[in-house]
Amino acid sequence: MRYITAGESHGPQLTAVIEGLPANLTIDIDQINHDMWRRKQGYGRGARQQIETDEVQITAGVRHQKTLGSPVTIQLANKDFAHWQSVMSPTEPATAENTVRQVTKPRPGHADLVGGMKYQHKDLRNVLERSSARETAMRVAVGSVAKQFLKALGIDVLGFVRQLGSVKADTAKLNEFADLEALRKVTEASEVRTFDPAAEAEIKMNIDAAKKAGDTLGGVVEVIVTGVPAGLGSYVSADQKLDGRLAQAIIAINAFKGVAFGDGFELANHPGSEDMDEIFYDQGKGFYRQTDHLGGFEGGMTNGMPIVITAVMKPIPTLYKPLRSVDVNTKEAYEANVERSDTTAVPAAATVAEAMTAITIAQAVLDMFDANAMDRLQAQVAAYREELKNY
Repeated sequence: MRYITAGESHGPQLTAVIEGLPANLTIDIDQINHDMWRRKQGYGRGARQQIETDEVQITAGVRHQKTLGSPVTIQLANKDFAHWQSVMSPTEPATAENTVRQVTKPRPGHADLVGGMKYQHKDLRNVLERSSARETAMRVAVGSVAKQFLKALGIDVLGFVRQLGSVKADTAKLNEFADLEALRKVTEASEVRTFDPAAEAEIKMNIDAAKKAGDTLGGVVEVIVTGVPAGLGSYVSADQKLDGRLAQAIIAINAFKGVAFGDGFELANHPGSEDMDEIFYDQGKGFYRQTDHLGGFEGGMTNGMPIVITAVMKPIPTLYKPLRSVDVNTKEAYEANVERSDTTAVPAAATVAEAMTAITIAQAVLDMFDANAMDRLQAQVAAYREELKNY
């Protein structure tokens, strides 16, 4: 399975094409649109989220709610394009009138300057329109399809917020949830998508303070995947290690700067006797572990325990108190352009991390099993689970 997205932030629409999905997978467009809505939510989001409805259309590859085995195309209209038609027109030639919103002062922390240098753009809008996090809307759409595929195999994926700004949720509270569904009910009801009500109240105060100061906040998100069978990925080649593929997928999200599995960087603080997940055996369920310090991975392969990923998102670099920059044409020092932005997008980023994780796990499943027809694939996965249990 592979996918590609296309489109600019203020262009007519965004598009995603997914190739390699098995035939006869049921696709619920309402679920895709619900995930699109989830991405728009979160305390501290900006005005763009009120403009866009973010409801998708499926234009190819699905008939009567079932995939055909051919490429699936998903399209999303940009409502804000109504205010940018001349500026972002694909067909009109550039004129003095439709280039009035050109950007020549690159914003620190964005792709503006380096993208302009690489592609020889003097109007940096050509860079920021595509490098904008608006593109992640289509990754969430693709991720929603991937989650529906995984759910049909008994695999569940959830992303949420562990930390926003300097405020950390009490991770001990995670032990209070029996399963991901119970955790989902709490995090989805939270305006900052966290599981700790005390932390949420403090986080919202910090967001208000940052907004008043014209500043932005980053944070840490977590993604948990349950129901994953052992053996996805491989140890035989570096590029087949699934934790490595997941790390790349997460870091490729806009503004993400670090990723860890299980106890992550805390593993450095303990001896190996405390960090390894000891192995046990039960005749009814086969091999299992009582701990998950390594986040569900050994040797680049899933070990049957829940996959646990944490990742850090930097503060959004578009500030309402602009940072210093240099005009690419005149080379004069200026304050960088201010584009409309959020105070924080960490709650939304949790849904993007969830989507990228689902996509990557789905790809690993389809690499390992027959990818042509859903019924055959489900039978193979069920047989494989029994094989592992009886190993």
